[in-house]
Amino acid sequence: MDFENIAKLAKEASLKVAAVSTETKNKALNAIADALEANAEKIYAANRQDLKEAEKLVENGAITKSTFNRLKLDENKMRDMIQGVRDIAKLPDPVNKTLLKRELDTGLVLEKVSCPIGVLGIIFEARPDVISQISSLAIKSSNAVILKGGKEAVNTNRTILEIINSALDKVEGFPKNVVSQVFNRADVAEMLKCDKYINLIIPRGGNNLVKFIKENTKIPVLGHADGICHIFADKSADLALASRVIIDAKTQYPSACNAVETLLIHKDFPHRDELLKNIATADVEVIHNPESWAFEYGEKKLAVKIVASVDEAISHINTYGSGHTDCILTNDSANAEKFLNQVDSAGGYHNVSTRFADGFRYGFGAEVGISTNKTHARGPVGLEGLVIYKYKLRGNGEIVDDYSKGLKHFNHKDLI
Repeated sequence: MDFENIAKLAKEASLKVAAVSTETKNKALNAIADALEANAEKIYAANRQDLKEAEKLVENGAITKSTFNRLKLDENKMRDMIQGVRDIAKLPDPVNKTLLKRELDTGLVLEKVSCPIGVLGIIFEARPDVISQISSLAIKSSNAVILKGGKEAVNTNRTILEIINSALDKVEGFPKNVVSQVFNRADVAEMLKCDKYINLIIPRGGNNLVKFIKENTKIPVLGHADGICHIFADKSADLALASRVIIDAKTQYPSACNAVETLLIHKDFPHRDELLKNIATADVEVIHNPESWAFEYGEKKLAVKIVASVDEAISHINTYGSGHTDCILTNDSANAEKFLNQVDSAGGYHNVSTRFADGFRYGFGAEVGISTNKTHARGPVGLEGLVIYKYKLRGNGEIVDDYSKGLKHFNHKDLI
């Protein structure tokens, strides 16, 4: 089947799933979680096959080591993946929520109501657990989704989606073609041209992927290119706390987009040498003179710069950061508030690891990605970022001419 037909079927499915009840959507999600759990070994087997083939891709430079690390599905990722689906089922339905209700005049009532976006096109690299996360969020928010993963995870991706759609086929009242997947490189180009059927593109991958997508489509794009996260150790920072937070932010999952890449240290921080020693002890390579301050390492490497003040730290982050997540370590509440207010990022943190920037950890159940855009969704994008809104106006034969001539007057009375 060619891509346009897949997109057309997804568009038709999006109109049908928009009318599906919350109860049916939750049944579908729990069916997916049960099916993933029951078929875990099948998924692991497919993932082992991908990992074996991906080793060759790392050797010949086709993919990076950090991409390879994101590809692996272990027991922890599988547990989180399944729990994420169950958590989404427990969340309130974001669709058909009344956001505003205003009486324009007696009997003339305006409502602003949340509704699905429509069809989502997701292009991602590695990380096969993305499929269950995005599929579940799309289902709960009544959107259809077309997924395009990387060549390095084709077996895992195919297996997971087959399990998901097999589970959905058994749920009474749930439409077909809500979740679909394409595999060919040519499908990416076709997806980007398909503005007739696709309403939003969400890329999850490196800077080159996101840049290419933004430059080659008329469809709105939601996402982030880089994860250049910073931690600033202010002069009043606690050494033990700083060591703990920085090491977690760098080593807990070095290839994640919310791992710290640059450490800024106040020139008057009295424990600089001890802090750097603690970081080195955690097997982190400290780089004092990087070729670029705007670089995402994705491994146990950390750029370090000494700054004169919180203002210089903020300026550095706003100049070289990617608008993702940045943290200040300090016992000075005034400096903390200044940092949180003036750093121009989707996430501003005080005394905590940047690794918390995640939809699952925020209680969103999962995320379709992290957005550094300044549009309707920013930061980890969960259910609320996958709905938009429409206006409904109810009346009884009112016409604008009466108001233009002063025969009638608006009262604009909010009802909720």
